[in-house]
Amino acid sequence: MTPTPVSMFQRIFFPLLQRSQHWGLTAVLWLLCLAPVQAVVDLRVAIKQGVRQLPVGGSTTAVVRDEAGRQLGTIPQGDAYMVRPVPGGVQLGHWRSRQLWVEPTGEGYIWIGDRWYRGDARLVPRGNALDAINYVDLEEYLYSVVGAEAIASWPIEALKAQAVAARSYALYKRAETPNDLYDIGTTTATQVYKGLQSEAPSTQRAVRETAAEVMVYNGRVILAVFHSSSGGHTENVEDIWSSPLPYLRGVQDYDQNAPVYQWRKTFSRHDLSNRIGGVGAVQRFVPERTTPHGRIVTMRVVGDRGMRRVSGAELRKALGLRSRLFTVTAAGNGFLVRGRGFGHGVGLSQWGAKGLADRGATYRKILGHYYRNAALTRIDS
Repeated sequence: MTPTPVSMFQRIFFPLLQRSQHWGLTAVLWLLCLAPVQAVVDLRVAIKQGVRQLPVGGSTTAVVRDEAGRQLGTIPQGDAYMVRPVPGGVQLGHWRSRQLWVEPTGEGYIWIGDRWYRGDARLVPRGNALDAINYVDLEEYLYSVVGAEAIASWPIEALKAQAVAARSYALYKRAETPNDLYDIGTTTATQVYKGLQSEAPSTQRAVRETAAEVMVYNGRVILAVFHSSSGGHTENVEDIWSSPLPYLRGVQDYDQNAPVYQWRKTFSRHDLSNRIGGVGAVQRFVPERTTPHGRIVTMRVVGDRGMRRVSGAELRKALGLRSRLFTVTAAGNGFLVRGRGFGHGVGLSQWGAKGLADRGATYRKILGHYYRNAALTRIDS
C-alpha cells in the first residue's frame, strides 16, 4: 500500500504564505533559513494528546523510524502523511510500529497537525487515540514561547526577562513530576508554545542573549510562574495556591499601561442564574475571603432559592473573567463586574516587565523585582 500524502501546498506552504500577510514575505524566508543553535537540553513537549489522526511531515525529507530506531522509510520533502492509532501501535502511511519517530533531515522542520515545529516528532498510541510529542532543544523551544507569551515588539529587556522565566519554568516542570512521555504541554496551563508561528528575530535575540540563564533559590531552579497583568500588585503564592515560597512574594507592579489593567463585564440576572446553579435567581454577591490585595478567595452567592459558597477560581471560570481581582455590584436588571489584571497574579507580570523595561530597567532588575530572594545563574556553569 502506497502512503497517501496530504497536499504539500495546502498542508505545508499555504499556512506560511497566509502568515506572510502579517509578517511580510521577508520574515517568512528568514524563518525558513534559520539554523539551529547548539543544544543545551532536549525538552519533550506534548503537542497533541488523545487525537484520532493528524498529518505529520517535514520541510525536508523526513526519516521514519520504529521504536527501536530502525529506519522504515522516508516522507518526501514538503509532504505530510496521516498518522492513526491501530491495534498494538500507530500507523503512518504504510509504516506501522508500537510507536514511530519522524525526523526531518538537515535543518528541516517538523509539521505536526497544523503548524511547523523545530526538532522531531514521537508518535505514541494512547488507547484508541494517539499523542504527538515534540522533542526539541530547550533554547529553540524558547524562541517560540517568548513570542507566544509576550509581544515580539516589546523592549528587548522585557523579552529577555520572559526568556529566563520561561526557561526556568520549563526546567522546573521537567524535574518536578517526571512523565514517561512528556515534560510540558503547550497551553496557558503550562506555558504557550506555537512552534515557528510565534518566533521573531527579537524573540531569538532575547533567548540568545540570556542563553542557559535561569533563576535559582538555594541552588535549585525556581518555579518561575508568570502572568499577563496583576492589576497593580502581585500576590504571595500561598494566598493564591498552597505552600509559601520565599521567592514568590507580592510586589508592586508596573502594569498600569496594560490594556487589561482595568476591565468590566455585565451580566443579566438570568445569565448569572444559568452560570451559577443551585441558588435560583441571583440577588447579591458577598465576598467572604479575599487576598491582601483584593483577589477573591471565596464568594457567597445569594439567590431567591438558597445560597452557595463559591471559590474565586470557580467563579472566575463560570463567569469567564480575566482574573480573581474583581467586585460585583447590582446594575439595573443585572450585575456589573469591575476587575483588574489578567491571570493568577503570582510571579512575573508580563505587562509589568514591559513597564519596567520602558523605564530603563534591565532584565536582571526585572527578574530580581518579581522573583525575590532568587539569583540569576547559568545551568551550564
